Amino acid sequence: MGILTRFKDIMSSNINALLDKAEDPEKMIDQVLRNLNSDLAKVKSETASIMAEEQRAKRTLNECEQEIEKMQKYAVKALEANNDDDARKFLEKKQSLTNKKEGLQQAYDLAHANALKMREMHDKLVKDINELDARKDMIKGKLAVARTQERINNMGSSLNGAANSITAFERMEEKANKALDKANAMSELNKNSDDISDLTTKYDISNSDIDDELTALKASLKKSE
Repeated sequence: MGILTRFKDIMSSNINALLDKAEDPEKMIDQVLRNLNSDLAKVKSETASIMAEEQRAKRTLNECEQEIEKMQKYAVKALEANNDDDARKFLEKKQSLTNKKEGLQQAYDLAHANALKMREMHDKLVKDINELDARKDMIKGKLAVARTQERINNMGSSLNGAANSITAFERMEEKANKALDKANAMSELNKNSDDISDLTTKYDISNSDIDDELTALKASLKKSE
């Protein structure tokens, strides 16, 4: 019965471990349920076959017991008819059936034990499938929440990156402002320096003209004398 071996392997396996290893847990859940339902159909068929064997063994045992009881009644009737030979034959048949009954009883006990075992396996598989099916939506819901949380985390990382970019931009803007202020200050300083230079040149030129005019005026006065 290969199905029994596979059934035991399935029931001893750790479904949570399978889900942890799965690349797509949702598909894994659906696949596990499909496999279990497929195995359930085979287990159900096997269970029905073994239960039928139990019923056949029981029926054969009952028929043998009825024959034993019948031989006992015929033996009594033969003795009541003063026919010892016939009574002996009936008792011999009864003994043969009694010996046969022992084997039939053993066969029935084994068939009954197998039927109980298969029925227990069948019922446990049905229970586990129902429990897993009930948990399926819960597990899928948790996976959906986990994916949403992952997207939120990713967006948080992106926002952190954007914040860092904005901070870097503001630092560059501050540097640009400082550079501009420095350039304006230098321009102002250079402008003041140029004003003084122009002013001194102006007076230098003016003094030279006056001196020349003064000299010319003196010369003119001397000629007049």
